[in-house]
Amino acid sequence: MLSSSFERKAFTLLSSLFIGSLVMAAVVSTKIISIFGFFAPAGVLAYSITFIVSDIISEIWGKERANEVIQCGFITLLITMALSWTALHWTPAPFWHGQDGFASVLGNTPRIILASLVAYLVSQTHDVWLFHLLRRITGGSHLWLRNNVSTVVSQFIDSTIFVTIAFYGVMPVTDIILGQWLAKIVIAMIDTPFVYLGVSILRPKTKLAPAT
Repeated sequence: MLSSSFERKAFTLLSSLFIGSLVMAAVVSTKIISIFGFFAPAGVLAYSITFIVSDIISEIWGKERANEVIQCGFITLLITMALSWTALHWTPAPFWHGQDGFASVLGNTPRIILASLVAYLVSQTHDVWLFHLLRRITGGSHLWLRNNVSTVVSQFIDSTIFVTIAFYGVMPVTDIILGQWLAKIVIAMIDTPFVYLGVSILRPKTKLAPAT
């Protein structure tokens, strides 16, 4: 019972962290930040967390459970887009004068979320697929390899799709794609110990066999 309870709580926490980071990334990505001379949407860190979490879920619970979380995230983004659009266009109270500031933040959110939906569905599905392909090729060893390779390739796909849809015609797309991808590569290298830590904590306590 203890193992089952811990497993349920751990999976719920990771799923919540995944979806929360996904939504946060979509909301704050309207701001472009500078990282050592490169430019990237402010949601780059939050979105990178989703790849850490999906790799941990893939390693512990397998491809099917990871894809379930991805599908739940997709539905959540759709709902977030609808709620953002509704809040933006709802008639404000006559004594509230923050509409301009509110619109400056959320005005582009539907386009950002649309970009997130397309990029997310393609890149996350690819990440899980490549992670498990490398897992089969390596016989279940070299977690660091499949974590980094799947993330780096999938993040390039994500950055290209997301930035093109979100900012084409408004901002320098090529510079932002490069900046976001490089930032994600650095984060991917840094996150490897956290993936190992998460797996090492969860696997013994959940008493699950290595996922296939």
